[in-house]
Amino acid sequence: MAVIDFSLTSFPDDAAWHLQISGGLESATMGSLLLLVNERNAVTTTAFQNAARPRPVDRIVLSAVYADAARVMIEHALSHEDFGEEADYPDGSLGATLLDLLEKLFPAQSITDLRLRQRQSPALFASDLQAAVKIFEVSS
Repeated sequence: MAVIDFSLTSFPDDAAWHLQISGGLESATMGSLLLLVNERNAVTTTAFQNAARPRPVDRIVLSAVYADAARVMIEHALSHEDFGEEADYPDGSLGATLLDLLEKLFPAQSITDLRLRQRQSPALFASDLQAAVKIFEVSS
């Protein structure tokens, strides 16, 4: 994760965050994912500063970031036609991380079914994802 001024980048000045994914599915997850937080967005930067002891507003922001990051990661995974349950990705790789995320969020669904649902009904798939990440739900 990095906090940067988006006005100095190609990202929209008013965006709160951006999840960058690079490298192939065999690449190390730690080198493939980078969450960029716009330092000009005080609500988001404060939420991350308070992540250990979040206020109610911080919980909402962090939930939204988590949901959006999960969406970006899942869309990235499903966009790779060779991505599937039968693939054998090395431990710590982006592919293994994406498989783990999909299994956690959609344990009873195959990747083929998820890919089909996303393509045939993107709005419904977005709602499925909101439900799976339990957006804005307070954990106990």
